Amino acid sequence: MSDEYTPPKVWTWDKANGGRFANINRPIAGATHEKELPVGRHPLQLYSLGTPNGVKVTVMLEELLAAGHAGAEYDAWLIRIGEGDQFGSGFVGVNPNSKIPALLDRSGPTPVRVFESGAILMYLAEKFGAFLPQGGAARAECLSWLFWQMGSAPYLGGGFGHFYAYAPTKMQYPIDRFSMETKRQLDVLDRRLAESEFIAGPDYTIADIAIFPWYGGLAKGWLYGAAEFLDVASYTHLQRWADRLLERPAVRRGRMVNRVQGEPSSQLHERHDASDFDTKTQDKLAPKA
Repeated sequence: MSDEYTPPKVWTWDKANGGRFANINRPIAGATHEKELPVGRHPLQLYSLGTPNGVKVTVMLEELLAAGHAGAEYDAWLIRIGEGDQFGSGFVGVNPNSKIPALLDRSGPTPVRVFESGAILMYLAEKFGAFLPQGGAARAECLSWLFWQMGSAPYLGGGFGHFYAYAPTKMQYPIDRFSMETKRQLDVLDRRLAESEFIAGPDYTIADIAIFPWYGGLAKGWLYGAAEFLDVASYTHLQRWADRLLERPAVRRGRMVNRVQGEPSSQLHERHDASDFDTKTQDKLAPKA
């Protein structure tokens, strides 16, 4: 029996398809149910999950706070995408694309919604005047790398990650295709970091914050169980950069927020105050035997 697939003239939605994420993948947009979003006491309301895209924003917010920007205080609410929280009417009102993260800035007279992680990083960088050069070649370099990440990561996550780790069956062609592209991207970063301390130059910027959760996570073996398969240890300059970012307290804190996997001590499901890192991680909230 041949495994070759002949596409029909018109594609139709088979709800049984979709592999691990069949219950949340669908070819239509919009809300599936009515559900208002909670609102905390801080100016910035984040609705997210501790995936690489979500971590970008929580790292950025923690970096802003560490740099002394008190206006960056935030409430981080957990959106469980496996349970369809992103299809609630309140969330769709903030992000019509039903993807995390989504940010609502309530600091002004009219709330401002921001969605797409790259847009959120730019919005916060410009709002607080931090981690984004003001102009010229330095700004252009930073934004070029930011948009490189936005365009490249779907090949890593939706391409390599899906077919290597999540697809119902292992297929050589897509795994080979996206492994090649992922390793090319790792080489792009490794070559860049051989000549530059940080991604966009000598200073730490939103380019580093955007790229780290995806490619730093891949380099450190957190994504897809693929470290050996992709020989990530061979990208020595990328490893040096990832290790340096992990030395930053704000990066370590940002990785904890809205996280629902890993050691309980590393999971802070929701963050509403800086003290939550010390008092409300899952190891402290879990019932004692």
